[in-house]
Amino acid sequence: MARPAGMSVRLKLTLSYAGVIMLAGTLLLAVVWVFLLRYVPETIFTAPPGTRPRMGMMVIPDRSDLLRAFVPKAAAMLVFLLTFSLLGGWVLAGSMLAPLTRITNATRLAANGSLSHRIQLEGRRDEFRELADAFDAMLARLEAHDAEQQRFAANASHELRTPLAITQTLLDVARNDVNRDTGELVDRLHLVNSRAIDLTEALLLLSRANQRSFTREHVDLSLTAEEATETLLPLAEKHGVTVETSGEMTPTTGSRALLLQMTTNLVHNAIVHNLREHGTVHVDTAIRAGSAVLTVENTGEKLSPQLVSTLTEPFRRGTDRVRGDHAGVGLGLAIVKSIAKAHDGTLTLTPQAGGLRVTVELPAAPPQTNRRRSTELQRDHQ
Repeated sequence: MARPAGMSVRLKLTLSYAGVIMLAGTLLLAVVWVFLLRYVPETIFTAPPGTRPRMGMMVIPDRSDLLRAFVPKAAAMLVFLLTFSLLGGWVLAGSMLAPLTRITNATRLAANGSLSHRIQLEGRRDEFRELADAFDAMLARLEAHDAEQQRFAANASHELRTPLAITQTLLDVARNDVNRDTGELVDRLHLVNSRAIDLTEALLLLSRANQRSFTREHVDLSLTAEEATETLLPLAEKHGVTVETSGEMTPTTGSRALLLQMTTNLVHNAIVHNLREHGTVHVDTAIRAGSAVLTVENTGEKLSPQLVSTLTEPFRRGTDRVRGDHAGVGLGLAIVKSIAKAHDGTLTLTPQAGGLRVTVELPAAPPQTNRRRSTELQRDHQ
């Protein structure tokens, strides 16, 4: 939006300083003038009019004499105050606005795409220092977010290109070899296409969670945990994993579909990345210190803290944990982290002596809502 140019802030401050000084000087001279008028009579009768004063005759000045003596000096003083206030105000305003100039320059650099620049304002903490520090922190977050988005775009492009390249190769082979079994080709194309669809849906879900474009409602995490474990029970039986669910009613607020997806991803990962035989998965829900807590813990190989710290990054599957089937698209824990963050919660991954414990903490629902929701849930169970 184009706006007409106006006076600079420095000029406005200069005029403000000069105005205050001139007003103070004028008031001071006015007070002095009133004070002098109290002791100077309006007229003095020391000699007849037209008589020149003689030796020994006392002459007392009247108000006209005071006016002739005071006004020129007062005017000269006001001119001096005006000049001094304008020059001093201009210098003082420039000194006061110097940090703002640095912040403005940093803003222009950021607007042009340079996020590595920092203001790093020196001096003691004041309003400008707090503004500069807040701006530096914002630039650091933007730089980290931009780098993360660039990595994500590169990884997503690579992941999406892989099934397309495989499909192209299979089609080229089928075209060159007309005697090839079409049933096997169709099965492989179906598998590759399913993987591409899963990846696309995961990307859409991740984008939806990051944008927080969902309607909040009251959700009981204990019910979502039960639903997720019941859905994945056939997969657990296939892998020989025992799934245990426990905990109390854990109400929170958010999107039921996203929270169910979050819980399903956690349970799915816990089943797939487990011991090859006699593995266990324990899902627990509880209210702790005003937070709704969901914990999913599984058995498995010992994981290094360095590997665990990278598992929530998109397309970081953790090659030491990947099994041949159901390896996923590398977005499971990234989606969980985004959903938890969109619900103002936190995700914590803790390596165990064998396996991994994943803890999600979300804000619990208000007490009145808890009681009303509890009654509804009890009615549903009945």
